[in-house]
Amino acid sequence: MQSHANVQAVQIALDNADARDGSGAPSQVRVLPDAVHTAVAAAEALGVTVGQIANSLIFDADGQPLLVLTSGAHRVDTARVAADLGLSALKRATPEFVRQHTGQPIGGVAPLGHPKPVRTLVDTALAGYDEIWAAGGVPRAVFPTTYAELLRITAGTAAEVA
Repeated sequence: MQSHANVQAVQIALDNADARDGSGAPSQVRVLPDAVHTAVAAAEALGVTVGQIANSLIFDADGQPLLVLTSGAHRVDTARVAADLGLSALKRATPEFVRQHTGQPIGGVAPLGHPKPVRTLVDTALAGYDEIWAAGGVPRAVFPTTYAELLRITAGTAAEVA
């Protein structure tokens, strides 16, 4: 699994960005024994709180992809985000739309390693954790990082999304 093309692309993107985990060491993608399709499952597998999981959600924002990295402890308020961004509509993307814009499947979308950059919002609730975990390109892969690093490596915008 470590050799999966998506996992490799994410690790290369992390290395190229000089991404760091909560201890300051280089972020490394970890492949778990089983798929973790939900924040609860990921938190359980990693032995962390659900709030430390950065859910990667792709939305269709007036036809353009928008990646919202939100704390696993709550849900995205799509009406609020749409209003804040001046969008006419913000809706859950189809699996085809997600794969087209990220090259990755729903449940494994990483914050980076996409064919081209995707506009990204990073939930301010994630700032409350010393280390957070994000998806690594497939549903079994994750990597440790920090809120500041997520903002930096994604060129994301801090936002209240819940």
